[in-house]
Amino acid sequence: MSDDPVSGVFGRPFTEQVAFFRRKLGNLVPTEFWDDMLREEHDRGFMVAGAAKADLLTDLAAAVDKAIAEGRGIEEFRRDFDAIVRRHGWTGWTGQGTIQGEAWRVKTILSTNASTSYAAGRFAQLRASNFKWWIYRHGGSQEPRPQHLSWDGLMLPPDHPFWDKFYPPSDWGCSCYVVGANSNAAARRMGGKPDKKLPDGWDRIDPKTGAPEGIGRGWDYAPGASVSGEVSAIAGKFRLWDQQVSKAFMAALPPDRADALADAYRRLPSTADDLRRYAQRVEEGSAAGDENRRPLPPVRTLGLVRTDQAARLASLKDGLDVSGFDYVIDTQLSTHIFNRHGKRSKDPFPIEPSDFALLPAIASNPDVIELGKDSKLGNLQRVIMRKAIGGVVYEAIWEVRSGRRSLYLKSFFVRRRNKG
Repeated sequence: MSDDPVSGVFGRPFTEQVAFFRRKLGNLVPTEFWDDMLREEHDRGFMVAGAAKADLLTDLAAAVDKAIAEGRGIEEFRRDFDAIVRRHGWTGWTGQGTIQGEAWRVKTILSTNASTSYAAGRFAQLRASNFKWWIYRHGGSQEPRPQHLSWDGLMLPPDHPFWDKFYPPSDWGCSCYVVGANSNAAARRMGGKPDKKLPDGWDRIDPKTGAPEGIGRGWDYAPGASVSGEVSAIAGKFRLWDQQVSKAFMAALPPDRADALADAYRRLPSTADDLRRYAQRVEEGSAAGDENRRPLPPVRTLGLVRTDQAARLASLKDGLDVSGFDYVIDTQLSTHIFNRHGKRSKDPFPIEPSDFALLPAIASNPDVIELGKDSKLGNLQRVIMRKAIGGVVYEAIWEVRSGRRSLYLKSFFVRRRNKG
């Protein structure tokens, strides 16, 4: 598996896309059926049909959010989904019981959220760009829907009522999209067909679906249109999507929701896998990349510090405020850890890359959390966590870096192995 995976749906995320999706995390909606939420309701809330318990819904939201915000593929999401189902004992969901049905359900959950968040982010970009023309483009499906194919190249002004109900995606699995242009010549280059017109009766309602012909039931709306101004306002504060922006979005959620999502993120199998692979690259000296692999990102997040943990640390030292901070590992300090405590060191219990996969559990549920001595350089406060896992007591030492609003893993080692 790639150490720098990209989404199997739409590629790397962009600010408006993630801003749209993360706005929804403040409103996790329990449902029984897929149509308990329809149309614009999806702009302001997250749901998975049949997920009615808050803890289950939180874990699912964290898995989908990670897949979208970090550009992950379907196989990683599938493993996270399977682990969530087992953890909660969730049964009776549509698709359960057959390999084909379960694969369909996993793909539907991820692709629907990825495609609608992508479309919503693009809607905000298109509206903010004040294009003269919006151009409907067919997604190139091997089994195209006739109506969708007939709209390919259609050029209409942004305020045309067509976009209110036909802005894609317009059904399950629809891969159509919209681009913008400011002149006929530019529109042609983007696939526009100036001579194409809407036929009479283009907005005729299909009595079977209650939506215009060619549009699936519940899909007769423009994803993101009802919140495009809010999404653009958020995106306007940032130029590029990075860890700091991501952290700011999560920290802006209500504290109890941010805490629950942070713990859910750390429970995901893919998060543990990320840390193990990251550490493996550092240990083998390939963090800078080569002809076959991209360089590792400078830092890898483990999610936000919970509010109760921040309060605990504040109680230990006046003025120590790590609210809204996250836990991270980076290449430089991880190299230091392997030099001091890895298999080439004299440590009697050397740290291995697989041990890094335990860091999420240590960060979420340490047996001990206390302050350490300030670092000699920079006078940075250190936070010590200890946790016994499988008869081994691990110690993780984090360095508080207020400028980055992060707790950096400074040291990580086996404190002792319990006998027996």
